[in-house]
Amino acid sequence: MTKNAIIAIVLSALVLFVSLFVQTVFIAPQNIKNEVDRENAELAEQKKQAEKEKEVQALLSEEVKEEEVKLPQEFVVETDKAIVTFTSKGGDLVSYKLKQEKSDKSIELIEMVEEVTEKNRALAIEFDGKNTVNDVFDTSFKGFKKGEDNKVIVDPDTHRIYQNEDTSDFAIRFEKKYPAFNFVKIYNFKQNENVFKLDIKLEYNEADHEVVNYTLRTSPQIYPKNYKDDKYEIREYVAARNNSKERNSLSNKTYKKAYDWAGVASKYFVFLIKPADTDSMRDITDTYVNGNKSQLYLTRTNIKSQSVTDSYYIYIGPRSENELIKYNEAKNNEWNLNDCNFNKAVKTSGILYWIEFILKWGMEKIFLVVKNWGVAIIILTLILKIILFPLNKKTAMGSVKMAELQPKMQELQQKYKDKPQQLNVEMAKLYKQVGYNPVSGCLPMIFQMIILFALYNVFNNYFEFRGAKFISGWIDDLSKGDILFTWKADIPLISWFTQSTLRLLPFIYTFSQLVSGKITQFGNPGSSGGQMKFMMYGLPLIFFFLFYNVPSGLLLYWTTSNILQIVQQLVINQIMKKKRAELAKNRPQIDANTLKFKGGKKKTR
Repeated sequence: MTKNAIIAIVLSALVLFVSLFVQTVFIAPQNIKNEVDRENAELAEQKKQAEKEKEVQALLSEEVKEEEVKLPQEFVVETDKAIVTFTSKGGDLVSYKLKQEKSDKSIELIEMVEEVTEKNRALAIEFDGKNTVNDVFDTSFKGFKKGEDNKVIVDPDTHRIYQNEDTSDFAIRFEKKYPAFNFVKIYNFKQNENVFKLDIKLEYNEADHEVVNYTLRTSPQIYPKNYKDDKYEIREYVAARNNSKERNSLSNKTYKKAYDWAGVASKYFVFLIKPADTDSMRDITDTYVNGNKSQLYLTRTNIKSQSVTDSYYIYIGPRSENELIKYNEAKNNEWNLNDCNFNKAVKTSGILYWIEFILKWGMEKIFLVVKNWGVAIIILTLILKIILFPLNKKTAMGSVKMAELQPKMQELQQKYKDKPQQLNVEMAKLYKQVGYNPVSGCLPMIFQMIILFALYNVFNNYFEFRGAKFISGWIDDLSKGDILFTWKADIPLISWFTQSTLRLLPFIYTFSQLVSGKITQFGNPGSSGGQMKFMMYGLPLIFFFLFYNVPSGLLLYWTTSNILQIVQQLVINQIMKKKRAELAKNRPQIDANTLKFKGGKKKTR
């Protein structure tokens, strides 16, 4: 290894060490302090609000003598997809647990309504951008079982409402009569759908009334609640309009753009709101991020009529192509929805979407046979290597031809060094004469890079990998890093970098990358410069630090690809060796005496 290569590797390692040291010693403690300060401030605010509530309640109990003060109640509705908890305060959601999508703990469901407070709940309403509707609503039910007194049956302990067995459609209705208008929220459910419908009705007592608008919001936070603990977890604003889509990191921002639907997305889940009548909505979407809250606000246009009914289709569930695409054709969903384009919320690499679709389709077909996503990744990688082998072989043969052409190319460069245009013409003739296309050597590499980018996005965001096992006890979740063993002790720098977990796959990947680079060098004896050695030894070591905690599905692909590349390169090296021997055999032999006196002058006495 050259001196420059060693210096490059040492400097790269030093940069990584310094960045990790600064993160651990300076940035991480400050982040912890900020988080503690934020939590203390929130606790103080909650305490203050609680005291105000007590004062108001005491005042009500003094002023209201005969009229009973209504207390908020909770009701639990269960479908095949979710367990939903409502509060009669505002008629809002306080919990939405996905039944079929388990989180890390097998006994725990996925909670899609997090960070709920007294004044901030999912699908809450506020009028004219003022205080959230916080009154207690009257509640009624449709499609639920009733007792002898004709009242809906509610479990006193769990607050669960029992549906009738002969219907898959049911609804829960919240109503509040104000002096000037009547306000109604109706949640309509179907048993086997991730989508439910929210109807909002406003009916004024008089035709001539104060003009108002209202704002509808998503959940204060979706799963996972502590998403900042995982650097691969995300929060995104997602929206779509006709054939266009919007996807940005969530922040405090206002989007002044019309939309068909909009929502908040994590890496594997989404909370989407689609107005049935988009013309009734303002072309403004507000996103809000504060501490551990990530929320979206949609505002309706001013209500001028005496009575209005707005409908919204709400999708809360997996950020999965297979689930979201159901709402593009009426025959595939019970709501008879068409062209919703919810699948635009899936995280893709843009113009490479069609390649991702093909790769997913192929992997899903393999999974149907092998029933193991890890094995499916390995088989897909093998198929791709077989498909790409002819291109790699052609590239290798091109390098052999280039090596043979070097003397003639140097001769032409020397001859036409002052005539660049003529040099290009003569070089083109030379390439044509030997049947070599210099561009053909780049195409396989470009094609492989395109495949690599597409696969990175697939393996890093593919919903089906979430919780999928490869080898039990080692890789139990392809969406996360593998686990050899973990420790509780806080080791400075190391615990932060490794997440207190020893992983085996990054070591196998790095070793396979080093071996693959070495074997590739054997096949190309001329590639031994300092830059090449840095790529062979330095980059794998840097990638080890960068990829230590990446999802194991992604690292499994890269590792398998490296191992197959080693086998493929050994085969190509043998082919190249035979080709060089053949060219050497057919090369014209030059007499030794000719070489001795070529270009020299005859000596005279």
